[in-house]
Amino acid sequence: MNKVMTAAEAVSQLEDGMTLGFGGWGPRRKPMALVREILRSDLKELTVVAYGGPEVGMLCAAGKVKKLIYGFATLDAIPLEPWYRQARQAGELELMELDEGMFQWGLRAAGMRLPFLPTRCGIGTDVLTRNPDLELIRSPYADGETLVAMPALTLDAAFLHVNVADRLGNTLIQGRDPYFDHLFARAAERCFVSAERVEERLALTPEQARDNTFERYLVSGVVEAPLGAHPTSCDPDYGWDLEHLKRYAASAGEEGGWPAYHQAFVAPDEAAYQAANGGSEAIRRLPRPIF
Repeated sequence: MNKVMTAAEAVSQLEDGMTLGFGGWGPRRKPMALVREILRSDLKELTVVAYGGPEVGMLCAAGKVKKLIYGFATLDAIPLEPWYRQARQAGELELMELDEGMFQWGLRAAGMRLPFLPTRCGIGTDVLTRNPDLELIRSPYADGETLVAMPALTLDAAFLHVNVADRLGNTLIQGRDPYFDHLFARAAERCFVSAERVEERLALTPEQARDNTFERYLVSGVVEAPLGAHPTSCDPDYGWDLEHLKRYAASAGEEGGWPAYHQAFVAPDEAAYQAANGGSEAIRRLPRPIF
C-alpha cells in the first residue's frame, strides 16, 4: 500500500512512444520536477496531452515530442509558449489542436472507457478543418442534431502535482482551482503524483474532503517534491516565477539557448535547481498572481 517512490523510479516505468498527460493549466501547478526528470531521460517519440504550459515547450525543445494534443500552450504573461512556437513553426510536430471543451470531453470519454463523447464544441469552427480525422455523428433521436464525436484521449500515464499526498495515494489540491487533474487521473492507465509534502496518512475533515478530487486507487506512485511545480505556481504555497519564465522564454531566441538552459536548470538535481533560483525560501515567497 506504500506508493511513495522517487521521480526517477516513476520515469523508469515509461517507454518510448507513450502517450503522456500533464495536469495543471498553462503556468499553474504543473508537475515540473517530474518533467525535469523526463527531460533527463532518454525517452523520445512521445505524444503529449495537456492544457499546455512550459512542460510542453521544454519537451519540444528537448526533441522528445512526436505529437501534441492540446487546447493551448501558454505562459499567460508570455502569451505563446516560445519553444512550442519554435517547434510548430519548424513543422516538427504532429498536432491535434482542440477547443478547450473538446479536450475536456476527450479526457472524460477516456475516464469512462468510452470510445467517444458527442459534443457541440467545435461545430462551425476551423477546429474541424484542422482535424479532418474528427467525425460528425447524427443524433438517433427525433432532434436529428449533428454533433462532433470527440474521441477518447486515453493516456498511458498522467503526471500531476498536488499540495499534499499520503503514501496510500490520497491527495489534496488546496488551491482555488483544481483545473481538470481528476480527468487526467481517470483517463490514464497509470497516474504519478508529485506533492509539496507527503504524509503517512491523510485524515480529512468533511471540509477538506472536497479537495480530494480523485480516488487513491487511480494513483500508481507518489513523489515527494517540495517546490516541484516551480517555475509555475502552486496556489496557495507559492506563485509563478515570472523572472525565471522570462529567462526561459528568452532562451528560445538565443543561439544554443536550449542546451544552455538545460545545463543550468535541468541537468542538476532538484536541490541545485532550487539553489539556482534563489533557494527554497525565495521560491516560497513568490507572490501569487491576481486575476
